[in-house]
Amino acid sequence: MFRFIVRRLLQLIPTLFGLSLLLFIWLRRLPGGPETAILGERGTPEMRAAIRHNMGLDQPILVQYGRFVRRMIQLDLGTSTSTKRAVTTEFIERFPGTVELTITAMLIAIGVGIPLGYLAARRRGRFLDHASVGGSLIGICIPVFFLGYVLKAIFSENLHWFPSSGRQDPTLGATRVTNFFVLDGLMTREWDAAADALWHLVLPSIALASIPLAIIVRITRASVLEVLNEDFVRTAEAKGLTESTVRRRHVLRNAMLPVATSIGLLAGGLLSGAVLTETVFAFSGIGAFVAEAIGQRDYPVLMGFILIIAVVYVLVNLLVDLSYSFIDPRVRVR
Repeated sequence: MFRFIVRRLLQLIPTLFGLSLLLFIWLRRLPGGPETAILGERGTPEMRAAIRHNMGLDQPILVQYGRFVRRMIQLDLGTSTSTKRAVTTEFIERFPGTVELTITAMLIAIGVGIPLGYLAARRRGRFLDHASVGGSLIGICIPVFFLGYVLKAIFSENLHWFPSSGRQDPTLGATRVTNFFVLDGLMTREWDAAADALWHLVLPSIALASIPLAIIVRITRASVLEVLNEDFVRTAEAKGLTESTVRRRHVLRNAMLPVATSIGLLAGGLLSGAVLTETVFAFSGIGAFVAEAIGQRDYPVLMGFILIIAVVYVLVNLLVDLSYSFIDPRVRVR
């Protein structure tokens, strides 16, 4: 297993190298070049030349790439053209909101999807099975932004059960420590602030969890059905083991192998998919920030978003691979 972990860690090097190369090429292939992205269409030739000199664009391409990699390692992502603040600072302030939203959505997807998929497999061909399969198809087909508007219209505008926008009621005057609003409320014992932050997370988390929930249900159902037909399950039942023991030790443990892999991919995808959800609910995370940057052609923010999300995606999948090594005994044997 040690070799497995080392191999996965070494695979990060070419992955991050390829990511930096793609970002470098993308930045140089912007319409009109990076200087146009910064100055706009009205920049004079003298201003463009000054920008190119300040950014080192008049130097050899290998020197430019070396400086680019060094800046990325130092997390120097430039300055936002819209807010005039460092992109790294903007992301540090907004990223906790997206992380809170992603974690809550994944807890919903996992907490509902795995039990529902298991029950659907155990009751194959019955009403629950048909309902879960049909519901998962609907969950995959409905766009996230459309579901968000529906939830917002029903539960916020009509029933007034949940807030329609934001991360927390600003009138509470909550103390900020980490910018994770729920965690800050718990750390400072401001229980009303923590509860209000959780209340604001409900609707956007449900909207964001719809697609991963549907996928987890289908993968869990298929995996459990496959394991139930294995010889070792029938042998365990023939030995007189209780149903709970067979379910826990033999069925669920083996059925979770493909589910664990898919959860890692889905978690990384939610970070990028939060753009639409945060825009619908005016949720102050990096998704809403990037949506504004797209409209304003704020390329430093877009570049930073691609870099940070890609790195987080790689790290999340690395953690999944490592956890997979603890679940799958075949990896430990190797």
